[in-house]
Amino acid sequence: MKHDSIAVLDFGGQYVHLIATKIRALGVHAEIRDPDDAVETFRDYRGIVLSGSPALSAFGEEQTWSRGVLDLGIPVLGFCFGHQEIAKHGGGKVEHTSREYGSARLSIIADSPLFAGLDREEPVWMSHGDSVTEIGGDFVELGYATGGADPAHHHRNSAIACEPRRHYGLQFHPEVDDSPCGVQILKNFVLGICGAQADWSVGDQIEERAAAIREEVGDRTVLLLASGGVDSSVAALLFHRAIGAERLHLLHIDNGLMRKDESAAVKKNLTEVGLGDSLQVVDATDEFLGALEGLTEPEAKRKAIGDTFIQVFEREAARLDLGHVVLGQGTIYPDTIETGGSKRAHVIKTHHNRVPLIQEMIAQGRVSEPLKDLYKVEVRELGRALGLDPASIDRHPFPGPGLGIRVAAASRVEDFDGEAIQADLDRELKGSGLTGLPLPVKSVGVKADVRSYEHPVLLCGSDPGWERLTATATSLSKSVHGVNRFLFELSNRAPRTAELVPATVTRERLDLLRELDAVVMGALVRHDLMTTVWQCPTVLVPLRLDGLGRELAVIRPVLSERAMTAKPAWVGAACAAEITEALMAFDDIGAVAIDVTTKPPATIEWE
Repeated sequence: MKHDSIAVLDFGGQYVHLIATKIRALGVHAEIRDPDDAVETFRDYRGIVLSGSPALSAFGEEQTWSRGVLDLGIPVLGFCFGHQEIAKHGGGKVEHTSREYGSARLSIIADSPLFAGLDREEPVWMSHGDSVTEIGGDFVELGYATGGADPAHHHRNSAIACEPRRHYGLQFHPEVDDSPCGVQILKNFVLGICGAQADWSVGDQIEERAAAIREEVGDRTVLLLASGGVDSSVAALLFHRAIGAERLHLLHIDNGLMRKDESAAVKKNLTEVGLGDSLQVVDATDEFLGALEGLTEPEAKRKAIGDTFIQVFEREAARLDLGHVVLGQGTIYPDTIETGGSKRAHVIKTHHNRVPLIQEMIAQGRVSEPLKDLYKVEVRELGRALGLDPASIDRHPFPGPGLGIRVAAASRVEDFDGEAIQADLDRELKGSGLTGLPLPVKSVGVKADVRSYEHPVLLCGSDPGWERLTATATSLSKSVHGVNRFLFELSNRAPRTAELVPATVTRERLDLLRELDAVVMGALVRHDLMTTVWQCPTVLVPLRLDGLGRELAVIRPVLSERAMTAKPAWVGAACAAEITEALMAFDDIGAVAIDVTTKPPATIEWE
């Protein structure tokens, strides 16, 4: 039976795979395609979606794609960069104007089948630097956006349409969960405008993926790096289903970067799901700390951790006499896309399972990753189908590099124009009751699908309320240059100076962070927040504030579904007070802050 299909053109945007996932969830097959593919190969699709991109349409970047697909008479919907390309093709103009990251409100001013069932105002999610400033031909403006702390600013042409040609463009990202109306918009386009039949289902994912493993692995043995998180646990159960216990070995590497008592818990959990006999646990703490010695740059740290994982893997494979073993990994889609895993995607941060050594092994056919096209929410669904217990399925994500990327490191301050940032902050925060202190360290972010490595800002003052605080952070991220992350000080110290304390990843700092992390996790459990908050990294930042302490402790609670976007989560006054008091009891901690930034412009992890 031939199914209707939608083509999703991958321009390298961070959310491209999510577009296909959301369309498939509607019961319609979706296929990710290269924009350079020949125009003729797109004729049989019911519709075409153009993704976002790190490229700047205003500057004529990414102009060699097969734009003839826009003249096939097939319905087309573009998001962000795709929206801008559709507008230009219809005689419009795109300029590099105001930047927008995070929440905004769409005001719908014209009727369209694309917006059937929507309210006249809808919350949406932005991440861009270019804008459609003029529309041409038969295009009309469907809606404009307002956002952040400046509701008077109207971002025109945030939604446009050429109804006669069935061409539609949206400056925002309906594919992300932070645009709640997005599912209805996709439904209107795919099932309504395109007329696609919802007769496709993903089928039996367990058996499909098990069969794919058998074909990929052949008669070889698999050695799976088992962190004990939901991704590696689901992958382990899939491998077990596909090739049996005799050809599956699980290797848990205690890298010294784990949470308090984490390795013991991993061994217990894997044993309980029947995989204990296949499990080997190796303590490689000294090797990892040796590899990290002296490193401060986040990408260098991630590479060192990833390379050391492979060195230990190769050594253990040889020790177990497994010959040409296949490396099994629980890699999921965000790991791939943030590492620049598609043709046009920019590197946001290199995940430990995507370092060059891993890429070489993939090219050699020595890696099997049965979950690499899935997001966390899909992995959890698959885990339920495989019978994984709810506690394992719903546990907070924990990064493969572990606490190694939550112990922020720096040896000197580079490119820090604190005076210019301070002047911008003073201007923007005037009359708000808040002050802003630029911090002489850097953290990783993502702006308009491109990696940023910029400075955080510590906001201090009377608490304006969570909604106002996060709106202020969103507004500041657009108006203050050179920053990508905002914190709110919880310890009522309102520091006026921040001094970098040169520091790297050491056993002592890791031990301190383990204790701080245990405090935070315990508080979330006591206040019944573990299922509300999706993830809560605790970060150790080497700063002396007003001459006090040696470290700034930052908690980063977020709400997310797929980790491609995230909103900061408030843990409540009682929980925040409990955490702050407990963390301030440690001698090295000079202040405690909560990260109030969305993703984008900040990533969930600091490094």
